[in-house]
Amino acid sequence: MTLYAYDETGRALIAVWETGIGRSACTVAEVGRTVDQDDVMRLVAALSTLSRLAWRTYTHPASAADSMEPNSEGWRRQGERDAFADVLPAISKPNLPEGGLLEESYVLVEEAAHRVGRALHRIDDPALVDRVVDEVGRELAAVEQAELGDLSGRARQAVQLTRADASPLQVAAADDLLRERPLGSSGLLQEVDPTAAAVAAAHWLQAAAEVAGEVAECRPEMVVIEADNIEALAVRTPTLVLERLQAGESPRKVVTDLVAAAMTAAEGVLADPGGLVEEIAQARAKAERFAPGDAELLAELMPRITPLDPMRPARDLLEDLLDGIRGCWLLYREHAGFDSEDLDDFGDGEEADEQADEHGAEQADEADEEFFDAVRAEAAAHHDRLV
Repeated sequence: MTLYAYDETGRALIAVWETGIGRSACTVAEVGRTVDQDDVMRLVAALSTLSRLAWRTYTHPASAADSMEPNSEGWRRQGERDAFADVLPAISKPNLPEGGLLEESYVLVEEAAHRVGRALHRIDDPALVDRVVDEVGRELAAVEQAELGDLSGRARQAVQLTRADASPLQVAAADDLLRERPLGSSGLLQEVDPTAAAVAAAHWLQAAAEVAGEVAECRPEMVVIEADNIEALAVRTPTLVLERLQAGESPRKVVTDLVAAAMTAAEGVLADPGGLVEEIAQARAKAERFAPGDAELLAELMPRITPLDPMRPARDLLEDLLDGIRGCWLLYREHAGFDSEDLDDFGDGEEADEQADEHGAEQADEADEEFFDAVRAEAAAHHDRLV
C-alpha cells in the first residue's frame, strides 16, 4: 500500500510505497500556504486509508473466499473490488452533511473515497482535487496491474504484501527464477509476489527432497530434519509442507491454506478452532505419557495457531521453503559430495594440503552441479503439480 505524507518544509503532498528493496516516492501536489496544516493531515490520513483498503482487495480477493453467496465473505470482497468504479467520482463529488445527517456507505473502499473527497472539500482547492484524483487513479491502476500478475512500476509494492491467492503468471515467473537458481535469488524475494513464489518454492522443495532423500536413503519428508543435523535450519514449516505434498496435495493448495490461516490469525480469528482443540488434546496426552506434570514439556508441545509469522506470512513461508531447499542441498552434499579416501592420496605437507583442499572444492562443485541438474530434472518431470 501507499502511504501519504505532508512535507511541511516544501508544503507538498508526498506518496511513498515499498518496492521490495527500498521505498519509492513522488510528489503528488503542492499545497497552498493558506491551507491549514490539520486539514492537510486529514487528507493524507484519508488517502493512506483508501490505499490500504484498495490493496486489501488484492490481498483478499473474492477468488480466495469459500463462497460468493449474498452476504458471504466472497460477496463482500467482490463488492469492495467493484467499488473501484465509484472511487474517483466520490472524491470529486463526495457525500456531504445535509441537515445534520451524513450518508455513509457500507462499502469500505467507497466510503474511504468519500472521506478523501470531504477532506478536499474542506481545503477547497480545485487544482488539488484534480491532482489527487489523478494520483488515486494511478494507485487503483497499480492494484489492477498487480491483479493481472504484472508487478512492474508502481505495482511492485505488491512484493511486500501477502495475498491469499497466487497469480499463475507470478507462479510461472518464480518457477523460472528457481530453475535458474534452485537455492533462490534476490529476484525471487524482490520481484515476485511472495505467495506465488512460495507456491513455486514448494514445488522445488519437493523435487529437491526427492533427490536428496534418494541419496541419503531417507523419506523426502524427513530430509530437512536430517539436514538440520548439519546446519541449523527452519525445520517445522518445510517438513509440514513436505508431508502434505507427499500425501498428494498440490503446492498451490498447501501454500494458500497456510497463508490464509495465518492471515485469518492476524485478524484475531481462528481458522480451524476444532482442529486446534484436537491438537491441544494430543499435546496434553503426549506430555502426560512421556513426562507427567512437566509444564515445560507441555508448553513446548502446545500447537501454534499458525506456523507462520501472521504479520508477513507469505514472505515467512517463502523464506522457510528456501531454507528447506538449502537443507536438501546440504544433505545431498553430505552423502554424495566427497570421497575422503581420495584426499589421503595427496600426502602430508602444506602443498599437499592445498592440493587436497582444491580437489575437495572440485568434488563439492561437481556434487552441486549433479544436485542442481537432478533437481531441475525432477521438477520438470512433475511440472504438472504447479498447474
